[in-house]
Amino acid sequence: MTDQTRTALIAGGAGGMGAAIAARLSAAGYAVAIADLAGERLTAAAEKLRAEGRDVLPVPLDMRKIASCAAAVEAVLGWRGRLDVVVNAAGVWREGEAGAMTEDDWDIVMDVNLKGAFFLIQAAIPHLGPGASIVNIASDAGLVGNNGASIYCASKGGLVLLTKALALELAPRQIRVNAVCPGDVATPMIEFQAERYGGGDPDGYKAKLLSNYPQGAAARFIRPEEIARMVAYLCEPDAAPITGAALSIDFGVTAGY
Repeated sequence: MTDQTRTALIAGGAGGMGAAIAARLSAAGYAVAIADLAGERLTAAAEKLRAEGRDVLPVPLDMRKIASCAAAVEAVLGWRGRLDVVVNAAGVWREGEAGAMTEDDWDIVMDVNLKGAFFLIQAAIPHLGPGASIVNIASDAGLVGNNGASIYCASKGGLVLLTKALALELAPRQIRVNAVCPGDVATPMIEFQAERYGGGDPDGYKAKLLSNYPQGAAARFIRPEEIARMVAYLCEPDAAPITGAALSIDFGVTAGY
């Protein structure tokens, strides 16, 4: 390990897409800071990568708190002395008719999916140099409306436009900012959705999601590793022309009718 080793901070890195991204980047030689809520899941995620010989740091992070976002960046700087990549992969889902949503629903979705992403980036910006990359995990729901998911759509739509605005702002410093917009991914979040909102029929809930895919009987959920490949590419110098993009990985769901 040398001082030239690129260092990545992955918010939401202990599970789902974040864990897949952490595994992909660490396998590519990055030093990876996994930032997530403190607890056994964070510890286990770090231990798994360490067992594979990876250079990894678990970082407690509560995306709802600005001070926690700043502290996470400082922890990475104290560990490696540099920061080259920031990935915002933390996210929460709420669904239901707009009239049934509560202030708590609004606050947790917007705080984790949008506010926390902004303030983690804000804390990182002074420490990013030419060639740095920021990748925000948005959603197909940030590109088109999803019936019954108004708050989630608002958070991810905001994240997409935040990405584009920051890409313009940071381009003179040769820092790239992109959004990856997945469809439904086979992660614990999709299982949470199905259990909480499936009306006692989680398999039926998931089947209904897949019915929106143009592949018909061949439709399947996206694998976390497929998202991780795209994120890893966006972090590399070869992706230099790509900034301000909102890249769909959704089997064509948002392509049109």
